[in-house]
Amino acid sequence: MRSVSLPATLRLPGTISHHSPWLRLVTLVTTLVVAGTCCLSSAGCGDGFGAGSGSGKRIELSVLWWGGTERAAITEKVLHLYTAAHPNITFKTQWQANTGYHDKVTELAAGGEAPDIFQVDDNSLTEFAVRSIARDLSDVVGPGKAIDQSRFPESLAGYGNVNGQPFAVANSENTPALFYDKTVLSQLGMPEPQIGWSYDQLITWAETITKKSGQTVYGTMDPSADYKALWLWLRSQGKELYDGSRLGFTARDLERWFGLWADARKRGATPPPEIIAAANTSDTEKYLVVNQKGVTTFAWSNMLSELQKGTSHQLGLTAFPGDPKGQWARASQYWAIYKGSGHAAEAADVINFLVNDFAAGQILGTERGLPANLDVRERIAPLLSEPMQETIRYEREISSRFGPAPAPPPRGHTQVKTLLLQAAERVMWGTATQRQATSAFMTQAQAALGSP
Repeated sequence: MRSVSLPATLRLPGTISHHSPWLRLVTLVTTLVVAGTCCLSSAGCGDGFGAGSGSGKRIELSVLWWGGTERAAITEKVLHLYTAAHPNITFKTQWQANTGYHDKVTELAAGGEAPDIFQVDDNSLTEFAVRSIARDLSDVVGPGKAIDQSRFPESLAGYGNVNGQPFAVANSENTPALFYDKTVLSQLGMPEPQIGWSYDQLITWAETITKKSGQTVYGTMDPSADYKALWLWLRSQGKELYDGSRLGFTARDLERWFGLWADARKRGATPPPEIIAAANTSDTEKYLVVNQKGVTTFAWSNMLSELQKGTSHQLGLTAFPGDPKGQWARASQYWAIYKGSGHAAEAADVINFLVNDFAAGQILGTERGLPANLDVRERIAPLLSEPMQETIRYEREISSRFGPAPAPPPRGHTQVKTLLLQAAERVMWGTATQRQATSAFMTQAQAALGSP
């Protein structure tokens, strides 16, 4: 695999747009650098993948994603690097905040103007597939085809499939992780949690922490409202969150889940409801390992760097409790191609570059999660911060124990997540019994999924 690394002078500072003179300069200089090399594609030299690599026809591809200014800067930079190697391919880029992104893609597709390449996550992948917004990639994904996933973890490659067919390609990976406060554990003389602990072990351990600290810090977050914690708990018992477009578990299962955490609250293993409710938001400053009100937080593995910035305490990470076979390599985001695109071959070649090229991987880093390609991940690891290197070490340790990937969530998943949060917090605040909250959830969730 051969690629070109950008000199430091070509690393773009701050926020830029695709019209920036700085980027035009980068494109010109990088073209000269690339001219002395074979090619940037991970496939090596030769004819290249798509028409974009050798047809000579000038094509502008539109690309859309959500995210902040840092993501915009590095995405623009890597696309200009592609143009440097393929001068006939240029890009029209757009990006925005996550809020409203799904609706924007839907509206653009309704008018036949969706971008050639767009970012998607598992909240909307199935919907975009069944509504014929995302293109079936069966003809461009696989051995000997335009997009190579041979160096992806198996379950990561499979997680882009809908009804057995690939509709998106993972650009990055993240895995659920239990973050814990090493500093507090050292002060209290408590052991660190381990891969394979049961929830009963975690709760007993957490109860001891609360008591030993004199309730100045609580042992664990209450993840009863967290869909990924529920999902992994179910998978460790051979069940799933979903079965096609239906729920994959029974009311009795959910009552048991709520009961597990109701008991933990009674034992003092978790904080009072007001602390948990605040931590249930997306505000990382309210996460227990950041505000130092609790020793554990349930989150995504690629968040270690962000969480560590918010606290002076040393953080560690391990797997969620339960059999690790319940976990899988999850795509934090994917790249998809619009079904109506007239440049699917060129778009596929660009996606292959984004996910498999070493120079692209060096630019993109871990901002979207860990690189999907394991070779790229290992090669850029020494360049990363210590928290991100720790995340890679965790992924390396647990990946051999992953189970098979489930199907991506069905349409209605976003509503189901909200309904679970509401049901769990009703139980937590005591405004509903476990049975009442479960009954309401099952009825509302099935309606959201469109199933009887």
